[in-house]
Amino acid sequence: MRISCLKSDLLTGINIALRAIPSKTPYKILESFLIDASEGIKIIASDNEMVIETMVTGEIEQEGLIAVDARLFGEIVRKLPDNMVTIVTDSSFRVLIKCEDVEMVLAGKNPEEFPSTPETQEENKINVSQFSLKEIIRQTIFSVAGPEANSIMKGELFEIRGDILKVVSLDTHRISMRYTKLSEEYGVIRKIIPGKCLLEVSRIISGNTEDKAEIIFDKNFVKFVFDDTVVVSRLIEGEFFDVEKMISMDYETEIKINKFLFVSCIERAMTLVREGEKKPIVLSIKEESVSIDLNSSLGALNEQLPLEEKEGKDQIVGFNPKYVLDALKVIDDESVSIYFLNANAPCFIRNKEGEYVYIILPININR
Repeated sequence: MRISCLKSDLLTGINIALRAIPSKTPYKILESFLIDASEGIKIIASDNEMVIETMVTGEIEQEGLIAVDARLFGEIVRKLPDNMVTIVTDSSFRVLIKCEDVEMVLAGKNPEEFPSTPETQEENKINVSQFSLKEIIRQTIFSVAGPEANSIMKGELFEIRGDILKVVSLDTHRISMRYTKLSEEYGVIRKIIPGKCLLEVSRIISGNTEDKAEIIFDKNFVKFVFDDTVVVSRLIEGEFFDVEKMISMDYETEIKINKFLFVSCIERAMTLVREGEKKPIVLSIKEESVSIDLNSSLGALNEQLPLEEKEGKDQIVGFNPKYVLDALKVIDDESVSIYFLNANAPCFIRNKEGEYVYIILPININR
């Protein structure tokens, strides 16, 4: 193999592919990139659950394949001059890297040991704007459950019905739901995509409003195609929770509050909470204001915030401040509407257009 490309283009491809390199693996070959110089220059990385393939602009003088240690190769390229890089391999998997007056030799690996990218059948395919996809993930990924949870809760439900895409994530304390209108009608698709895959897609994708991303589903895999990159992931098997039956939209109180003021207040309160300490913020909702209280071993906060609107009865409810803050920070509206039933029922945050719903379980408080 003999290829040439600009360092900046090569480094862009390396940084994208590195997101699929596992931090720990018993399979040494998965610590490598596969560089495929056949139909264009392609860098491929895999952790056995997710594969990232990205194209690099350059010239192929001689086609070939080589596997190289991903992190070492990345470090070498990073330290090269900002110029054209030439990579040459031989039959013994020796890799010569040349840039200006620099020549470095790296021991490569047999490319035949690298796992092949799963073949996906195009059973279902949708198009969505890159901006919408990036925003949907940003606004739901924070409530995907951690590694100790069951597998279903480690993913997000992507449900398409007609021209509406609904994305749902949840852990044991909260539910995030985001709706977006697609540019065309599709059938019914319901798949669970691992949160890890979605997080990496959101980090790689440019998010331009003009550009489209293609999402292809089959029985076992999902494939994201955008720009010069393909991300393939195994889907999570099983049936996602029927969140519609888990939640109630009944409420006794509705408030509308300035989001910036509310976020600032919660952030001040959280400075008084030690890591790992579970101290609720207590909302005391009255006619024209809400009193926000927090008491911890480090101190106490009491703050009054004005309400823009209030309908219904007064309430006193406690919540984990982090869960409220996580939801508020991904909402782009200047003001948010929050609905309460009683001190033992979840509150929910939603807009009138129904584009998002965030449901947060309360914490029992003694007042």
